[in-house]
Amino acid sequence: MRIIESLEEMHAEAADIAARRAECGFVPTMGALHEGHLSLMERAVAENDVTVASVFVNPTQFMPGEDFDNYPRTWEEDLDAAEQAGVDIIFHPTAEQMYPPRAQTSVLVHTLTQGLCGMSRGQGHFRGVTTVVAKLFNLVRPTRAYFGQKDAQQALVIQRMVIDLNFNIEIIVCPIVREEDGLALSSRNRNIPPEYRDRALALREALVRGRNLIRDGQYDAFQLTNVMQEMVLQDPDIELDYLDIVSPETLEEVERVDDLVLIAGAMKIGGVRLIDNILVGPDGPWSD
Repeated sequence: MRIIESLEEMHAEAADIAARRAECGFVPTMGALHEGHLSLMERAVAENDVTVASVFVNPTQFMPGEDFDNYPRTWEEDLDAAEQAGVDIIFHPTAEQMYPPRAQTSVLVHTLTQGLCGMSRGQGHFRGVTTVVAKLFNLVRPTRAYFGQKDAQQALVIQRMVIDLNFNIEIIVCPIVREEDGLALSSRNRNIPPEYRDRALALREALVRGRNLIRDGQYDAFQLTNVMQEMVLQDPDIELDYLDIVSPETLEEVERVDDLVLIAGAMKIGGVRLIDNILVGPDGPWSD
């Protein structure tokens, strides 16, 4: 496995991959790799000739007061994990390279970034995501790029950006990988204080409750949302950001579960922000 740190070398490598007509799979990450990341990498390895993974903690997607300085950084462990997953190249640029002093250009997907995480983190968060991903796409020039369903809004925003800006890249969204007790894997999980760890399952449990109610024939989104929100808010130490039932295509809130919906939520416990979601419809399919 090679490590590429300069933009010029990544450009040259991407050109060489293209000249060989090899298919390139790309997994963008901010490091602190876990089994969720590795599942994306393993799928990329299985479906492409060359697999590139980036490790770059992107400063522009962290809003004021968020956890950029405390975001876990585990460089040596990340290298070992990526190599075991079969990754061919780790791209590890610096912030100074990615954002030169006079940079003035950014990318924003508008409507899809207004709800859910956009309500609390602001559209500036997604502007940071789409800008860095667009830059990474131009540098790596992948055939396919892999994202996790845990960040469902982010994945949908990236899909929209790829369509709107005519990137010739297939975006593949892979299932959520969970810990044994059901908590969605996240790099931030390691920052949850031990005394809050069991209670961090509140969001997951509420989503499952919503799914089960739909399976039992409850389709009124307002009533479903109330039940789920009340479950989470039983814990006074939880700060609920949002818990909504939306269209998985537009992210607009729905009144009834007449078709496939995305139940998505975000909360903060012990100073750590967690997100999760579940896909469910009146007649299936259901995601776990």
